Amino acid sequence: MRKLIHQFLFFITSLVLISCGAYSFTGGNTGDAKTIQVDFFPNQAPVVEPTLSQRFTQDLQDLFTRQTNLTLVTAGGDLHFEGEIIGYRITPMSATANQTAAQNRLTITINVRFTNRLNEKDDFEKQFSFYEDFPADQLPQGSVLEGLLDVILERIIQDIFNASVAKW
Repeated sequence: MRKLIHQFLFFITSLVLISCGAYSFTGGNTGDAKTIQVDFFPNQAPVVEPTLSQRFTQDLQDLFTRQTNLTLVTAGGDLHFEGEIIGYRITPMSATANQTAAQNRLTITINVRFTNRLNEKDDFEKQFSFYEDFPADQLPQGSVLEGLLDVILERIIQDIFNASVAKW
């Protein structure tokens, strides 16, 4: 009897899931889209951080596959992201009394082209930029750089996600 009840519940749950059929975002809907393609974002900034392109591309892919039911494909996706990293710069933000930098800012800018192959009115090309300040006595390398990239890339990727979801 217990096995029959479990089978019945499994059957009902399966029917409900199949009937929904929509691939959905948290707070949005992808419509008929079932696949997503995220191309490698090359670093074309004047100052090149070697791991930035790979990390950004992977983080963007991870966000969409975690927060949607879309399948990641290498070519021909219903939704397609491509672009390039166009800005990676460190600028002094404040100075001490003896005119040395006390605070620096790391700014990353990424140009993104989004194509919805099922509905071209959703297409866009935008630049996303974000920064994080850090003490001038710390070099942006190792764990300091990792922490800065965590914050900056998370913010940029969330902005990209929100901009694309707003189109659906």
